[in-house]
Amino acid sequence: MQRPKNSQRSSMTEAELARLTNTERVVAIISQLMTTVGCAINEIRSINENTKLLALNARIESARFGEKGAAFGVVAKEMQGLSGRTALVASEMSTDTKRSIEQLMSLISGNVLGTRLADIALNCLDLIDRNLYERTCDVRWWATDASIVDAISNPSPQTHAHASKRMGIILNAYTVYSDLVLVDNQGVVVANGRPEQFTSLDRDESDSSWFRQSQLSRTGDEYGFQSAHGSLLADGNPSLIYSCSVRTMGQANGAFLGALGVVFNWNSFANAIFSGLPLDDVERQRTVAYIVEHDGSIVACSKPIPSDYRFPIQRYPYLMSGEEKYVQETVEGKDYCVAHAKAPGFETYSTNWHAFLVQQT
Repeated sequence: MQRPKNSQRSSMTEAELARLTNTERVVAIISQLMTTVGCAINEIRSINENTKLLALNARIESARFGEKGAAFGVVAKEMQGLSGRTALVASEMSTDTKRSIEQLMSLISGNVLGTRLADIALNCLDLIDRNLYERTCDVRWWATDASIVDAISNPSPQTHAHASKRMGIILNAYTVYSDLVLVDNQGVVVANGRPEQFTSLDRDESDSSWFRQSQLSRTGDEYGFQSAHGSLLADGNPSLIYSCSVRTMGQANGAFLGALGVVFNWNSFANAIFSGLPLDDVERQRTVAYIVEHDGSIVACSKPIPSDYRFPIQRYPYLMSGEEKYVQETVEGKDYCVAHAKAPGFETYSTNWHAFLVQQT
């Protein structure tokens, strides 16, 4: 008996499977299983149709032989009954198998992918918090350096030049910073570590949040912070600025004299974080990663976006509240998995940022 044309089976080659992500491989294998089961059910139906035809022919022949063919007619009738029940079982098997496999595929593509992306988002924020915690330590330590304190306590071209030289030496050892700036108690820059690159000398930073936070701090153990912005201290490049008050004799409880600001190169760091996400080339093309403030302001994005774009956090209150790690949604006919994590914090520091990974599925 020939196999029906619609039961011809095809499967992906090993090379084709190798080009897929782990999740996609599982889905592909399950799809192949569904195809195989479907082919088997089609063959059962084909055999059943032949059986029904044979039963019909048997009943016709039975009728021709009259009483002599009566027994054969009973067998033919039973064959027809059996064929009907087989058709019913095949139909139920087809429906149940399709439903079960669809549920399994949905579970895999949802739970496995969503949980994985949420874990990647959490790891991304953990790396950021751990790294930026070091920035708070750096600025509090350097604000007590003798050359820094002396340049504010005894202002002169010589002390300012010495502080600038000292900050330049620090910058040579820390490639994550664009510059270090020293301001007096009025918020005016008196020295910076890279004067040949950034002309920030005499710039008034009194209205900047990083200076005001330092000015209002109670001790030298506290630090100020200004989130990602285009800082004029770094020629308008995206920067984070950490600050600490400079105090008399470099003592934590000394009188406020000025402030030290460390200008962190945010773009370089964010790009390194995004490029290190554990996504293969296929996933990376279909995924956009966002670092977001609590109000939806974009701190960083893995792909170019309009400067005024804000992440639509109002669509994901259950994610922001921590009730869910991910959601599946359809936008303009395309399916997406949206995964979320909130900054876990490290030691005494946390950005309190949110990370979203949006992947087209």
